[in-house]
Amino acid sequence: MQAASVSDLVISIKNLLEDQFQEVFVEGEVTNLSLSSSGHWYFNLSDASSSISCALFKLEALRNPLIRNLKDGDKIIILGPVSVYQKRGSFQVIVKRLFPAGVGQLKIQLERLKSKLSQEGLFDLDKKKSIPKFPKRIAIITAEHGAALQDFLNVYKRRSLWQDILIIPSLVQGDGAAKKLLMALKTAQKIEGIDVIVLTRGGGSLEDLWAFNDEDLVREISNCPIPVISAVGHEIDYTLCDFVADHRSETPSAAAEFLSQPHTELKSRLYFCHTHLKSEMIKIQQRFQIIREKSHPSEMIHLIKKNFIQAQLKLSQVRLMDRGFELMGLNEKRRELDELEMRIKHTSEVKINSWKDKLIRYEQVLTAIDPKRVLNRGYSYIQDDNKIVITNFSDFQKLKEKTHINIHFKDGIGNVQKV
Repeated sequence: MQAASVSDLVISIKNLLEDQFQEVFVEGEVTNLSLSSSGHWYFNLSDASSSISCALFKLEALRNPLIRNLKDGDKIIILGPVSVYQKRGSFQVIVKRLFPAGVGQLKIQLERLKSKLSQEGLFDLDKKKSIPKFPKRIAIITAEHGAALQDFLNVYKRRSLWQDILIIPSLVQGDGAAKKLLMALKTAQKIEGIDVIVLTRGGGSLEDLWAFNDEDLVREISNCPIPVISAVGHEIDYTLCDFVADHRSETPSAAAEFLSQPHTELKSRLYFCHTHLKSEMIKIQQRFQIIREKSHPSEMIHLIKKNFIQAQLKLSQVRLMDRGFELMGLNEKRRELDELEMRIKHTSEVKINSWKDKLIRYEQVLTAIDPKRVLNRGYSYIQDDNKIVITNFSDFQKLKEKTHINIHFKDGIGNVQKV
């Protein structure tokens, strides 16, 4: 015979135990309580002759605040599956819920059923059906003369635009209530045109609300093709119908407010559209009134007259006859001529002054070389009959005899004859 490995044996034991003990309720005394650095709690649950290891992991510890005040020696009841720690070959209970010892059997039974149905997936969010925004017909399952019904109807009628509500009476408390609720739910599913089913009643103790924890009722709600709203009890009251329903409201009034909220929003939008449309119509009427007044013949004549007067005023301001020189550019040409005249005058004066200076200099030169100025110093010069100045003796010798010679002095001319 071939021997099994340790791992194979432990895995086989693990599969058997975890399959057989998927959920256990155990009561005992807490010992060796410890908190790990990762936030997990570990302890032993003991009685007079035995002890079992327990583990409460961090996320479950947050859901069980009782663990914070727990100490060694306290008696408690735990709920959870049995698991085998493969590495050590030991088994322990993975704690899901904690209860103080002495808790009622109804609560334990409720937690056991809740855990069972949760594992089957009845409470999964992906199974929730959406609630119609504007249900045309609503079925209410509740006590016919209960306060819950009146609370729902008062709120819904006050807030909704239309009311088509079918009341399916049922017992909501006591023996036979669960069966009556189940029958009412099945009846609602057979009625044509039902869009939403509301399961409701007022608050009460766990015993009072026990009918809403019935397993058959919970399963029927899960399988119901019509969306179901659970409005059982008050805000602090929870039943299994709340977990399986497609929507949970804290109270009957809250369920009515939830269903009528789209109506309230629609009324608000309609009111806004009404006021906005009214305002726009008033604006359009005002615009038409203005257009009509402006289009009246007397108003048109007045407008034409006004425009004509304005045109006349603008034309008078133009003064074409008076502004001929300006508009034709003659003023600019005049200014150019004036500038040219001033430039010519200035240039002429400069030229004349320059010429005057030159004449003075020429006069001075001529005066300096004037022979008469030499005669004033005692000199004289002679000319022949042809008035040619004799400047040297050789020219004088060439003159013929008896030629008349003019001798020029500073104060007169003498006439002699050459011999």
